[in-house]
Amino acid sequence: MNILMVCLGNICRSPLAEGILQHRVNQAGLNWRVDSAGTNGYHTGEAPHQLSQKVAKARGLDISGQCSRRFIAADFEKYDKIYAMARDVVDEIKWIAKGKFDPSKVELLMNEIYPGENRDVPDPWYGPEPGYHDVYDMIDSACEAIIEKYK
Repeated sequence: MNILMVCLGNICRSPLAEGILQHRVNQAGLNWRVDSAGTNGYHTGEAPHQLSQKVAKARGLDISGQCSRRFIAADFEKYDKIYAMARDVVDEIKWIAKGKFDPSKVELLMNEIYPGENRDVPDPWYGPEPGYHDVYDMIDSACEAIIEKYK
């Protein structure tokens, strides 16, 4: 299974989601590939945000080697499942993908634990460190649900 985590800039939420899910995949002994991307290109080539790295490291994950990239329409050909961190991200995915958009592959991440509620993972970019811890916990719970659902 190939899974893509997507947020806006690919430096805060989706790198955490990639790191958390890949860690859980490895623990479960699954042969899945996890990646992440952002819908805007503002941070292309950058490492994850310092606070995302700090919070992940405090939980035993090293996401420092990740590199931000922009989501592209061809991602629909490479990934079985595409998780968006928020509703505005889904809108951007649709706009970028145009005719390649496949709604059967796209889901809001938090719908894995709150089906149909369409909850967003808040963007911690503008806030202090505690927001990154909250986002980590939300993403971790959803990733646990993904493993249980698809393993």
